[in-house]
Amino acid sequence: MAAAAATPPPPAPHIPVLLRPLLAAVAPVRGLWLDGTLGAGGYARGLLDAGADRVIGVDRDPLAIEMAQGWGAAYGDRLTLVQGNFAQLDAYAEALDGVVLDLGVSSMQLDRPERGFSFRADGPLDMRMSQEGPSAADLVNTAPEDELADILFLYGEERASRRIARAIGRARATAPIETTARLAAIVERCLPRPKPGQAHPATRSFQAIRIAVNDEYGALVAGLEAAERALRPGGWLAVVTFHSIEDRIAKRFLQDRAGLGGGGSRHAPAAPRTAPQFTLPSRKPVAADEDELAANPRARSARLRLGVRTDAPPGHADRAALGMPLLRGER
Repeated sequence: MAAAAATPPPPAPHIPVLLRPLLAAVAPVRGLWLDGTLGAGGYARGLLDAGADRVIGVDRDPLAIEMAQGWGAAYGDRLTLVQGNFAQLDAYAEALDGVVLDLGVSSMQLDRPERGFSFRADGPLDMRMSQEGPSAADLVNTAPEDELADILFLYGEERASRRIARAIGRARATAPIETTARLAAIVERCLPRPKPGQAHPATRSFQAIRIAVNDEYGALVAGLEAAERALRPGGWLAVVTFHSIEDRIAKRFLQDRAGLGGGGSRHAPAAPRTAPQFTLPSRKPVAADEDELAANPRARSARLRLGVRTDAPPGHADRAALGMPLLRGER
């Protein structure tokens, strides 16, 4: 009772995209939820304020956990913080009533030049969400050119991947590439000058390198499988994506688990059907409405996909069938 009567926390630094339609879709919000991408806490706060009994907030970034110590105090023991990877979320809880995954990089990370996620301000070429392990500089300076080209093409859908990889190879032979500004300049010289309104030329390359450094696609598939194991029958899985590859993986996972996948062909016969692990409220994703787009242009590319867990045993996902980009050594 004391937690419910506590003074409301201050507003979140940013409003998470598609929070309103998420809360509407899963209403009434109750029970135990896990926010696998805590960030600045927008989803966790929204779930708690909407009536969730308890939320477990998970994030790879120690800064997110540190920041949550302040705003989270108002929720008392209704909020539990875990520094970890949502790929192992079933190790943190079981019999969950819901799991939310908001994919990609957070504004909290992008806005700090010292984290090295963005080309908008110069900083060390880092990009590590967990602040541990090999950095973007390690990857850019040591990976073979053909591997770099594959990363840029498969993870960033960068058509000039080979040209950029060769330019990186030439540049690092002169001196190690250690800053975001230097990498952005190398990429920029490989591409035409953008027209007004177009994205910065380095956007796709920075996305690809960040995804590789943090194994984001591998973590996504593992996290979807972990959510399937951790959700109770009737529990919700909510995934918010921001680009086509993430959305393709989430879409195919949920459709396959709902028994709505492809029927096979003479070249690849359909696998025997098992009891579906999820039901889908809709096969189409939820997109931001005009009001949200006016308030938050970042929501334009966001898609929310939802599934409801059945009581069927969990399974294992075929990475290739989900459309997960696989580098040469992974195929």
